[in-house]
Amino acid sequence: MHEAIKPLLDIQELDIKMIRLMRVKKQRQGELKQIESLRIELNEQLKLKEEEISDFDKQVSGLEEKLQGLTEKYKKLESQQSSVKKVEEFNALTQEMTTVEREKASLEIQTSNILDKKVAEEEILEKIKDSLSSTETNSQELEKEIKGSIDQINEEGQRLKIERDAIIGNADPEILKIYERLLRNKKDRVIVPIENRTCSGCHIALTLQHENLVRKEKAIVFCEHCSRIHFWQESEAAEGAETPTRRRRRRTVKA
Repeated sequence: MHEAIKPLLDIQELDIKMIRLMRVKKQRQGELKQIESLRIELNEQLKLKEEEISDFDKQVSGLEEKLQGLTEKYKKLESQQSSVKKVEEFNALTQEMTTVEREKASLEIQTSNILDKKVAEEEILEKIKDSLSSTETNSQELEKEIKGSIDQINEEGQRLKIERDAIIGNADPEILKIYERLLRNKKDRVIVPIENRTCSGCHIALTLQHENLVRKEKAIVFCEHCSRIHFWQESEAAEGAETPTRRRRRRTVKA
């Protein structure tokens, strides 16, 4: 293995741990956002439902005012009818009173329908309130657990950073810059061994010439396909070596 790669492998292990921690942290932060989004959504539903019910109350109030006006009008017509002497006037008042009664009946039906809708919406409102209350109760414990987990991740990340800072001085500055640039792009291991003449990062086959360059360990060799840094594992050579098999001599039979 090239000498410049050895300290980078230790740094890479710490970086991979930090990347994994950051992924878990992002996932946990996403869970917090989901809880908050659910809370916001339920509050918005609650507000809209309360506005709908309030609008029903206004409609009912307006209809009741109209009904009150028609009732007073009917009484007035009834009073006038009792004092008229001509049949024509009496009939005209009767017809007008009938019209008023029809208008009242129509308004009463509208009022009844709106009240039925209001009752249905109030039932939905209670369900939303119950759901919001349940969500608040359950989410408090969950948020506490998630935030505690994030705090632990932050502490572990800080510890890994301190450990990384302690060994980073052992790395070649120029090679370190290349390594960090590759790590930012791939968010994964960028210093990888060759396995069966294949890059263990992108899993694409390599040429024999490329493998020989890596085995010689005279320079830093990059993958022709994914730009990862390659190194040769000594154990790989031992594992890859085939044990010679002893060939049994065939016995000759003399005539």
